[in-house]
Amino acid sequence: MRVIGIDPGLRNMGWGMIERREGGKLIHIASGVIQTKTGDLAPRLAFLFDGLMDVLLEYAPDVASVEKTFVNRDPAGALKLGHARAMALLAPAKAGLEVREYAPNEVKKTIVGVGHADKDQIAHMVKLLLPGAAPKTADAADALAIAICHAQHSSFRNLKAVS
Repeated sequence: MRVIGIDPGLRNMGWGMIERREGGKLIHIASGVIQTKTGDLAPRLAFLFDGLMDVLLEYAPDVASVEKTFVNRDPAGALKLGHARAMALLAPAKAGLEVREYAPNEVKKTIVGVGHADKDQIAHMVKLLLPGAAPKTADAADALAIAICHAQHSSFRNLKAVS
């Protein structure tokens, strides 16, 4: 199963592609960040959508996992993040993929073991869980963590379905 993890952001949208093989082995495929420049919102959203569609076409995932939005003190910032998150949901849905969502604390707990891990801890664990992975940014590491979270949760769901 090939999984794309998406860490929504208007300025930096992280993405990470992994594969879960027989026996549960996780393989790093690729990761990166789609970066927008400041300016009008609509062209930035279109750029994010097009960038994600390019990644989806190139790496052909089977499922997408997206981080849920956390509450932000700045209402304008939260609304902009919500727009970027909409692109993170829309692109894989438009590509015909199942899209799963995970709360930030759920991702952290799955990857690090605690729900309030910092970005350095997440990046460290991603590198341990995906030998050979070297995400260049925290956004790419977070996206890989989101993909790992889905792979772990879907593996558990499959075990429950069999028993």
